[in-house]
Amino acid sequence: HHKIDNRQQEKARGARDVYIMMSIMKYYLLTIPTLLSFAGAFTNPRLPLGSKTVTGSCFVSPSLGKDASLPTASSSHFAPIISTTLTTTSLGMVPYSPPEDAEKATSSKVTLPKPKIGDFVRYYDVDGGRADGQLLVGKIALIQAIRPSSATATTPPNDADGTNKWLVEINEVEDVGDGYYADYPSRKRRKAALRKLEEIAPLPASFVRSEDAYKVPLERGTNRPMPSHPSYDLVGYEGPMAVPIDQTVVEADGENYGKIKSSLLRNAAIAGAAGTILADLFRGLEVAIIYFAGAAAGVAYLFFLGIKTDTVGSEDAKLGSNVSNLRFVFPALVLVGVAVANMLSGDASPVSTPGMFSTVTPEQFGAAMIGFLTYRLPLFVSQLTPVISESATDMIPGSAAMAVRLAADAKNRGVDVSALDASPFGEDDNLVTVLLVSGPEGTGKSTLVNRLVNEDPRFVKPVLLDRLTDGVKFERLEQRGEFLEIDESGRFGLSKEGVLESAAKIASESDVEGETSRKVVVVDADVGLAKRLVNLSEARLVGVWIGLDDLDKFESRLKAKIASGAVPIPEDETEESVLRAKVRQVVKDIEYGVVSGVFEFTILNEDIDESVRQLKEAASYCFPAAASTISP
Repeated sequence: HHKIDNRQQEKARGARDVYIMMSIMKYYLLTIPTLLSFAGAFTNPRLPLGSKTVTGSCFVSPSLGKDASLPTASSSHFAPIISTTLTTTSLGMVPYSPPEDAEKATSSKVTLPKPKIGDFVRYYDVDGGRADGQLLVGKIALIQAIRPSSATATTPPNDADGTNKWLVEINEVEDVGDGYYADYPSRKRRKAALRKLEEIAPLPASFVRSEDAYKVPLERGTNRPMPSHPSYDLVGYEGPMAVPIDQTVVEADGENYGKIKSSLLRNAAIAGAAGTILADLFRGLEVAIIYFAGAAAGVAYLFFLGIKTDTVGSEDAKLGSNVSNLRFVFPALVLVGVAVANMLSGDASPVSTPGMFSTVTPEQFGAAMIGFLTYRLPLFVSQLTPVISESATDMIPGSAAMAVRLAADAKNRGVDVSALDASPFGEDDNLVTVLLVSGPEGTGKSTLVNRLVNEDPRFVKPVLLDRLTDGVKFERLEQRGEFLEIDESGRFGLSKEGVLESAAKIASESDVEGETSRKVVVVDADVGLAKRLVNLSEARLVGVWIGLDDLDKFESRLKAKIASGAVPIPEDETEESVLRAKVRQVVKDIEYGVVSGVFEFTILNEDIDESVRQLKEAASYCFPAAASTISP
């Protein structure tokens, strides 16, 4: 018993020692954070004395409510505490934070862009063989609202945050490697996909002329297209901006549509009448009557087809479609009428072979169907006539073909072309002669034009409008898009009046009288300006094309211009890429110069003096007296 008592006493002393050690540890654990908070208060005056810490990733403040929380902070306010703790005062209030810190936190929030037509986007194809789908790149072609189904007639869920509200049609672009994406060529079928707006992400893309493709940034390591934002801003998105409709254009198109429809019906009726006369002459009256009935059915078919076209996009579209379907009944009615006529005449079975069509002879059936399909003949002719006319025009050489095209174009625009039937250099044709000198970059056409103007006083340059001297007029023409060209500085602009009225204005200011006082404007134009000058119906163009006999010479001259600094190099391109782009443009310009038919004369500028002589001879064609002795 004595030994048992000793062991119990030893256990009791051991438990007491453990209790004392635990009490000491508890004391230090409760005291050290308080000391550290005091130290933090001295090092950071923003921290009030007597604060305590709450470990965790969020903090609930009585002043904010039980649902308000603050994220874990790691700023200098909490330097004395571990980064996973929040500091509060003894009253449980949030420590003071200056307004500038709140402004920084607000400004650091990323603003998502709004979607636009033509944006490059990243999306996924679930059929790509990957768990998350094949990653694809495309351009937004259409944005349309998702309409609720007629069965439920309810708004799709989750539309408060903008999801399930918009459907996007995306045209896929081809991955040509190294982050370049290009539109599929016309010989390939363009691929389109439909995705919800929240399923795509915007991609930054910039067009690189040297590669004829768009450059998209790639993620490091994966080489996957890297979006600029994770998604679009869908909250409050109201769809793409509506394009304003020009009612005058709509009314003009409506008038043109009415004329085309009336013309088709009239031509179909005329063709049916002509076919009826021919059928009567060659096959007799009975066949002619059946043919006429078929032709009338064809005109009725066109009329009811027009009802469907008239109601497209309107509230009566469904009714118009249903009424239009009656057009398929008319050819059957013709055959039924022929069969009834045969039965009334006593010939109920004109065909010996029994069957469904035993009451109609093959000749009668053919006459009815040929008559019905007669309405297609004027349609075919109307489609074939422009092709034949254009082919015939292409067979006409030189400026004669261009004159025919200009006359046809002027007639289509409502211009009186009666003056074109007169002499090409008639004094009463009201056309202004303009010498057009054009060609690719680097051919020296500007040098030739300057020599011509300096050496022949009959030729003058067009008057340019100066923004500084007449800013009001300049701004008005610029806003209306009436300038033919504005120089790179943006100060001088070439207008239609500057081309058509400069010669007369300068001639009136000249002291020289008589025939020599007549002036002709000479325009130094690139291919773009030449295309715009062709559309001037008030001008008679005398075209001179300036070129070189070898593409290598173009390249060497362009290299010299780039090396001299005359051609600026963009920051995102190199001299080689700019050179390649300009050479491709030269090839396109040469193609236009060959096939356009605008230019009666071609000068290969190898020797400057010889080229000036040839230009003077071509320029003399602008005057009637010289034109009669010079052949183009």
